[in-house]
Amino acid sequence: MKVVISGVSGLVGTALRANLTAGGHDVLALSRRASLPPLTTITWDIENGRFDASLLEGVDVVVHLAGEPVAQRWSEKTKKAIRQSRVRGTKLLVEGLKSLRQKPKLLLSASAVGFYGDGEDRELDETSPPGEGFLPEVCQEWETAALDAMGLGMRAVCLRTGIVLSTKGGALRKMLLPFRLGLGGPLSTGRQWMPWIHIDDLVGAMRFIMEKEDLMGVVNGTSPNPVTNRNFTKGLGRVLRRPTLFPIPEFGLKLLFGEMAQILLEGQKVKPQKLQAAGFTFRHPELEEALSDILANRK
Repeated sequence: MKVVISGVSGLVGTALRANLTAGGHDVLALSRRASLPPLTTITWDIENGRFDASLLEGVDVVVHLAGEPVAQRWSEKTKKAIRQSRVRGTKLLVEGLKSLRQKPKLLLSASAVGFYGDGEDRELDETSPPGEGFLPEVCQEWETAALDAMGLGMRAVCLRTGIVLSTKGGALRKMLLPFRLGLGGPLSTGRQWMPWIHIDDLVGAMRFIMEKEDLMGVVNGTSPNPVTNRNFTKGLGRVLRRPTLFPIPEFGLKLLFGEMAQILLEGQKVKPQKLQAAGFTFRHPELEEALSDILANRK
């Protein structure tokens, strides 16, 4: 199988690339950078709309993971970059796919549980409506752009991921130092739900989607057992054998992160209904076992 990945040097892209390469598949990079050795690199310029899509001829799967990081303080400039890198980039990609004689079988695009906004205590699956605010708006535009590929006779999947657990990047890596120092604690009340997934299960879900030809549309890429922020905090503390006595108040989060604090204070009790109905088996469905595996094996 020949697979092109945008965002291949990110946390998820790196793990997916390693998995595919180990399985004997041919992986290429789609990147703004001219070269990402040892990968063959196809370059594109999202800002200026430049992309030689003919280089995708013969590719079986396109995995689109690229996007400006969300976990940073949001200025108007940053919000514009978050939106454009996802929406404009996806539109450019799908427009390029139109010109191909032999189109890929699948476009697998990242999305996010931010689609749901603040779900409070409601259980959310792929049929649940979008929330309100900046991130739900971005996710809706992003998914609409990606699912346009279905009009080309291709299969398209938008994988709504939550917090990806890994020591190599993302939220968990940032948490480890303060928690190991005994300074960890819940965010505000800690009642907000945290949809999480072990990095190996996320890669496994992506491989499953590649092979499951009748799975399409939006798919939740989260553990079947979401937890509240308070319980996540307690679980990580138990695994690290450290106390978790220092909650961060809401005003502190807003002072540190501004508008971006809303994604830390809002939660989504997300369920991966479509993955489970299709027969996908999670290797690490329980939080503390997942954390123990990740920390013990430096995943």
